[in-house]
Amino acid sequence: MAKIVLASASPRRQELLRRVGIEDFDIRVPEVEETFPQGLTPPEVVSYISREKADAAAALCTPEELVITADTMVFLDDERLGKPRDEADALRMLTSLQGRRHTVCTGVTVQQGTRRLTEAESTDVYFRSASREELLSYIKTGEPMDKAGAYGVQGRGALLVERLDGDFFNVMGLPVLRLSRMLERFGVRLLG
Repeated sequence: MAKIVLASASPRRQELLRRVGIEDFDIRVPEVEETFPQGLTPPEVVSYISREKADAAAALCTPEELVITADTMVFLDDERLGKPRDEADALRMLTSLQGRRHTVCTGVTVQQGTRRLTEAESTDVYFRSASREELLSYIKTGEPMDKAGAYGVQGRGALLVERLDGDFFNVMGLPVLRLSRMLERFGVRLLG
């Protein structure tokens, strides 16, 4: 099997790879400016940035290595919600999400040499209504500060989520089922 390289510093993505049985992988993080052309749909945006990351990661890898890149974004009515700048920005984001549906999109690219496959996964997340005090209490935990949309579904942020439609792991930052199917096309089987 080819050496797998995760081109991401995300501890959540590293954890998810290990959870699905990929224990032996390198981490190499390319420098990428996360910009994209105007007029793209949310799945097109994350796919575009994922491909940009794969292009940058190629310089850090050999053609034989299997490179995985991903980009996850939160969209509310097609407005992109990135990582909060500060606690006030986190409160603004969380307030805008409560009682509403938003979409988490992840673009994933698997690349080996000149062969590349990019796909996107979208999951709808429904937040419950929460009081200002609850949101401030959550922000004080520090958990929202390094996460798109200012929450982590795998932590205390789960207490704000009423339900979701789609891949739970996509909301964590890596749609593992989709990734496993992509890896199969490169000869890597995670089951069997």
